[in-house]
Amino acid sequence: MKMTVYNPQKGRLETISAEFTGENTTWFDNCMDNEDIYTITDFKGGMLIRECGYSYPVWVYDVTRAEIGYDQKKAQETRSQYV
Repeated sequence: MKMTVYNPQKGRLETISAEFTGENTTWFDNCMDNEDIYTITDFKGGMLIRECGYSYPVWVYDVTRAEIGYDQKKAQETRSQYV
């Protein structure tokens, strides 16, 4: 699926092609606010972090779901470090 993501390492938006499956994505059903993390997806050695709202997903290099323990709060902290 083609999508636009924010790449903080480059400081710009990019169009990527990513697949979201049960093997590479963790979904969080407890989204209450737009800023809550909805999904984290392993992507090209990094991770895509999507919020519940309409903001662009953030592509973080060199951090995977396993490294943050598949944890929603740690994903939020990681996103905050880059954006």
